[in-house]
Order: sequence, then structure tokens, then C-alpha cells
Amino acid sequence: MTAAVVVFPGSNCEHDAVSGLELAGTTAELVWHTETDLSRFDLVVLPGGFAHGDYLRPGALARISPVMDAVGAFARRGGPVVGICNGFQVLTEAGLLPGALQKNNHLTFNCQDAVVEVASSRSVLTSGVAVHTRLSIPINHFSGSYVCTQETLRELHDNDQVVLRYVENPNGSLDDIAGISNIQGNVVGLMPHPERACSTLLGSTDGLVLLQALVGAAQLA
Repeated sequence: MTAAVVVFPGSNCEHDAVSGLELAGTTAELVWHTETDLSRFDLVVLPGGFAHGDYLRPGALARISPVMDAVGAFARRGGPVVGICNGFQVLTEAGLLPGALQKNNHLTFNCQDAVVEVASSRSVLTSGVAVHTRLSIPINHFSGSYVCTQETLRELHDNDQVVLRYVENPNGSLDDIAGISNIQGNVVGLMPHPERACSTLLGSTDGLVLLQALVGAAQLA
């Protein structure tokens, strides 16, 4: 199995993602944003950072990078796709996930550990992880407050698409949302960084729980 870790100009968490995925049991390859074919990969990760310098708004330019057509095609085939932090922003801008990420409610950059609770086990990122499991995972963002219409929020609830919730909301996200999936559960976006919680040297291995679930789901896809 091989994971594609997409690199945009301005990405800065790609090597962390590769390391985390390898600890979770798969090989990973950095893929430049001009790539147009991801069919040789088993899963795709859009890492954190500041794709295209966050010009216009986070993810707005990344969504028109050539690779995003390939990411969309990969997702439509049922392939597992996960966007972490800036990657989550890119997925919403590209229309692969509903809603949007806006500036934190206190208008400051968040860099801290956050406890999240698993809200659904039907996504590729939480497959096999018990609902209500609590994990301590770092966050590192300025535009991490999830927003959507009330109609979309009802759909997220009805379709069990809320994947993770903050135990103590650090950024004003609607409904304490830290991560969501598409209806099929194969595309997931989350603001916390599981790749930064994969070793006791980093203070926690809780992120490995999610990445191992992702790798396991990709093996079954």
C-alpha cells in the first residue's frame, strides 16, 4: 500500500504526514500539486500548511491546482481522502466536503493540544474506533472555526457525518465540530493534526489511532 501526500506551494506538514502514515503501517510518497493521476495510490492525504500562501482565503487557490481534479476522481471511485487542517480547508473550497472554515472566534492563532471525541465510526478515519473515544491531538490554525447553514448541519447529523467534536471548543466551531466526512464516509476533513501525535516523544500517540484506522480502511477499500 502507498499513500499520496499532496504538496502545494506553502504546505509545511507534508513530512510529518509521511512519518505518521509510515508509523501507521503504510508507505507514503510526496506528490506535487501539478500531478494529474492518483490512480496508483491507495489513499490520499492533503496536509497542513498555507497552500499558495492562503491568498484570497485558505484553500481558495489550492482548489484549482491540477491535482484537485485527480483528488476528486479518486474520491468518486471510493478512495480514502483525508484533509488535515489546511487540507480540510482545501476540501471544503473544492466542494468535496460541505461547509467552510472561517477565522477563529477570538481572532488569534491557536497552537495547543485539544481533546476531541469520536462522534462517528463510519468514516475511513474512525473505522473501528469506538464512538465517544477521547483523543488528545494538537491543533495549529487561525481559520479553523467550522461553519455551515442550519440545513447542512441537519444533514450532517442525519447522515452521521460529524466525525470528531471538541470536548472544549477552542475556536468557535459550530456544534463543536473538529472533523466531518462526506455522505459516503470516504472523504474526511479535520482541523487537529493526528500526524503530530504519533509518538511518546511528541507527547501523545493518540493521533496514531486515527491514522491506523485510515490505513486499515484503505486496505479494505
